[in-house]
Amino acid sequence: MKEFMDKDFLLESETAKKLFHDYAEGTPVLDYHCHINPREIAEDRHFDNITQVWLGGDHYKWRLMRSFGVDEKYITGDASDYEKFCKWAECLGKAIGNPLFHWSHLELQRYFGYHGVLNKKTADEVWNLCNEKLAQPSMSVRNLIKQSNVTLICTTDDPVDSLEWHQKIAEDDSFDVKVLPAWRPDKAMNIEKPDYLDYLDRLCEAAGMTEINSFAALKEALKKRMDYFASMGCSVSDHALEYVMYYPATDDEIEAIFLKRLNRMTPTREEQLKFKTAFMIFVGREYHRRDWAMQLHFGCKRDNNTRMFEKLGPDTGYDCINNDAPSAQMADFLDALCKTDELPRTILYSLNPNDNQSIGAILGCFQDSSAVAKIQQGSAWWFNDHKTGMTEQLISLANLGNLSGFVGMLTDSRSFLSYTRHEYFRRILCNLIGMWVEGGGFPADMDTLSEIIKDISYYNAKRYFKFDI
Repeated sequence: MKEFMDKDFLLESETAKKLFHDYAEGTPVLDYHCHINPREIAEDRHFDNITQVWLGGDHYKWRLMRSFGVDEKYITGDASDYEKFCKWAECLGKAIGNPLFHWSHLELQRYFGYHGVLNKKTADEVWNLCNEKLAQPSMSVRNLIKQSNVTLICTTDDPVDSLEWHQKIAEDDSFDVKVLPAWRPDKAMNIEKPDYLDYLDRLCEAAGMTEINSFAALKEALKKRMDYFASMGCSVSDHALEYVMYYPATDDEIEAIFLKRLNRMTPTREEQLKFKTAFMIFVGREYHRRDWAMQLHFGCKRDNNTRMFEKLGPDTGYDCINNDAPSAQMADFLDALCKTDELPRTILYSLNPNDNQSIGAILGCFQDSSAVAKIQQGSAWWFNDHKTGMTEQLISLANLGNLSGFVGMLTDSRSFLSYTRHEYFRRILCNLIGMWVEGGGFPADMDTLSEIIKDISYYNAKRYFKFDI
């Protein structure tokens, strides 16, 4: 019997062990998509206790706790941090098969030196150990990033954001990890939202314009903000979509739909899709012109529990997989940009693992010599970033495309301890490739294998996004 989560955790062959320990383990981390707060980096935040690091804003853990029947008081309510931690420990101790069990224990091992098991029996021991460690200067936000071997972080930023904290970080010579903004214009696109007109006022002010009274004016405001983001080092965009839609319309139709919304009427569903298509075609062309990469996250049905959404708001653990992600429209959208040679480097992430093959087939239709794996399938996302989901994504990409050109893992997290997700991914990657090698499916050519492992772990992303690090 193997030891619990030892140094060879998830590595099931000698080749896998060599690939991980010799090549993947020491390779730096490039976190090109996350949701951490740049202010906390600028201010080099210290956390008072492990609950603040682990449970604040982590809807992965909240969902699991609810499935154990934990009262909301101990999840997002007014219970003390200690009480919340104890409830989490009790749940985690029985979370067999859940990736949170492995992620949490990797974090305890790497950051706190704890190699035991967290459960209701050890909760006090771990609480005291972690809090004692967090009180040390070495556990500030910046030091956590540095000890995680991170070279660059892309946050997620709205077009109206001032980016003041990015500016402060860039001006601070004492911290050499790059922290760059990533453009996330969902609020400018979601014309159906009740607060859309209020958002337009904020965007208008941020862009230094007198009014946004047409779709043409909206595009001008967005271009002004893109210019500002670019001046702050931004070269990556990201979009949260129901699915990658393609409902073409004339310029006059789009202007009429936008005017209807300005007049405080809600466009029909078809009108919304036409507007969003025009919006995405516009930004896609801008990304190509600016040499930005475009990330498309789709296949999510959000805010399903109305009662809890009204109580807690979005991103609190009530989203699920949306099966309505037609691949034909995704291909049509990419083709609309490709027709005029304005298709940017694009990464496609679906929350639905059933989309792996359709994405893999679409990739090959739009590759060209402007970049290695110009159109990418993104890493297994959200409900799929576990061993099964990652393995299936890697196998599908290898079957249908260029696995060696894959840009690899990202944290997509709000936690400064989540960099162990890169280790988790690398172990799964090395185990899979090790299995292929030991099964005779690929030669034991360590020169080639080491290059593939290091590239997927780090260097492909550095080249793909053209980061200067």
